[in-house]
Amino acid sequence: MTEPAFFILTALVGGPRHGYGIVGEVAELSHGRVQLKIGTLYGVLDRLVGDGLVELDREEPERGRLRRYYRLTGAGRGELAAEAERQAANARLATDRLRAFMPVRAETA
Repeated sequence: MTEPAFFILTALVGGPRHGYGIVGEVAELSHGRVQLKIGTLYGVLDRLVGDGLVELDREEPERGRLRRYYRLTGAGRGELAAEAERQAANARLATDRLRAFMPVRAETA
């Protein structure tokens, strides 16, 4: 799962959001590390919808245009949970190895 997809799914855990709401939530959740452009967002959303992880919640008119709201599906919630556990397990592995192979510091007198 790509980092943008992970954060989009995470942003939708709290409820349906429209595109700009997702962009803002992803930026906040990632502490600014992931800055989605609208074209990238909708490309990832299209893939997530195609995979059954996200679905269209509703469309609302906003200044003459339809604002689409997306929501996480049950399958999306399960996929996100599995990916979060995979990432956590990888982080634990790396942390354990770093601790195991840290150079021993010489005691100073």
